[in-house]
Amino acid sequence: MHSTDGNCVLAQKVYERGGRSFWIHNTGPLGCLPYVLVRVPAAAPRFDSSGCSILFNALAEQFNTMLNETVAQLRKHLPLASLILTDIYSVKYSLFRRAAMHGFDRPLRACCGHGGGAYNFDADVWCGDTTEVDGTRVLLGKSCRKPRKTIVWDGAHYTEAANKWVFHHISGGEFSHPPVPLSMACGKKTPTT
Repeated sequence: MHSTDGNCVLAQKVYERGGRSFWIHNTGPLGCLPYVLVRVPAAAPRFDSSGCSILFNALAEQFNTMLNETVAQLRKHLPLASLILTDIYSVKYSLFRRAAMHGFDRPLRACCGHGGGAYNFDADVWCGDTTEVDGTRVLLGKSCRKPRKTIVWDGAHYTEAANKWVFHHISGGEFSHPPVPLSMACGKKTPTT
C-alpha cells in the first residue's frame, strides 16, 4: 500500500460528493529543511552541492513518483475530474539552489530559531519558545532581522517571502501537468494524458 493511497480515497470521496476540480501538488525537497538537516550526520557524501540531504530528497522524490502514479490512476477512474498535478519539488529546490540569484540569503538557515550554527535550529527550542531566567521570561526562539531575505521560517516551514516566490512560479501553470494556470484550473476539464 502506497502512502498516497489515502489521498486517492479522499479524492474519490470528494468526487462522489460532486467535487470535480483538483489542484494537487507533490512534496518539496525535505532534505533542504533545517528540521531534517540537524538529524543528518555531517558527512560530505550525504549532502548535495546546495547542502541538502541527498537521502531525504531522494525519499521526497520517491513519494512524488508514487503520487504521479496515483494521479494517473485517478485520471482513469474519475473521468469528469480536472486533476492538475503541480511540481512543488522542482520550484522549491530551484529556490534553494539559486537562493542568492532570487534575493535570498543563507538558504538552509532558519529565520526564527535558536542555536545559531549552520541551520539556526534546535529541535528542543522552537520559534517563540521562552524560558524563565531569574524570574524573567526570556525569548529563546527569536526571529531574524530580515525574514524577507530567508527561505525557511522555523526550520520546517517556509517564510512568507519564500511562499510568495513559490506561488508566483507555480500559478502560471509552467510546473503543472497539464500546464494550466491556477486562474483557469477550477472547472476546467483537463486531458487525461
